[in-house]
Amino acid sequence: MTAEEGRATHGFAGAKHAILLHLKQHGSTSLADIARAAGVSKTAALTHLERLESQGWVERSFQRGAVGRPPVCFRLSPRSTQLFPQGYSEVSRAALGFIERRLGRPAVLELLQERAHDLADRNRSRIGAERLSERVDRLATIRSEGGYMAEVGVRRRGAVELREHNCPILALVGEYPEACDIERRMFESLLRARVGVSHRVVAGDPVCRFWIREREGRW
Repeated sequence: MTAEEGRATHGFAGAKHAILLHLKQHGSTSLADIARAAGVSKTAALTHLERLESQGWVERSFQRGAVGRPPVCFRLSPRSTQLFPQGYSEVSRAALGFIERRLGRPAVLELLQERAHDLADRNRSRIGAERLSERVDRLATIRSEGGYMAEVGVRRRGAVELREHNCPILALVGEYPEACDIERRMFESLLRARVGVSHRVVAGDPVCRFWIREREGRW
């Protein structure tokens, strides 16, 4: 677990902490899988889940297509986003709103682009590897340090998948969706690669999913 994940779900420890992180990373999950991930019995896991459910952090869902009574699964509620690292506080959002009112929306986007350029310059030396897969591994480490709970996924047809389970700038992206493409272009600059996006947390997906290829490759 990264240091940033350790700061996630503040106020929770032990099995509850493990359950919340598992649901954040895997989405709707069965009781058996949750118990296994938390290292407790199904009875104990259910007790923790019911407590989290009563507090509004977790909700139930049901698997469709099953014969007989649909199996129950558990997932994080929309409210749970406040448990995980958020890089932009209300003060930051207010500051961007002030800039937009005084100088216009282009000024806000210019500020976000400047931030992305600064982050890229700061981390470029950490990325410098020859193989694309190694560069993506290093980017995942950097992003996890920033609270994105990133991991490298499958590798297929010359592409490497990067998944981010948390979006620290979710509140900002809701108001300035252009920030998503600014970050995608920052990835391209850091990785010296082509980056496509198939899923976005801001669009309601459980994860942001990026597909990364060498620049000369085809999608």
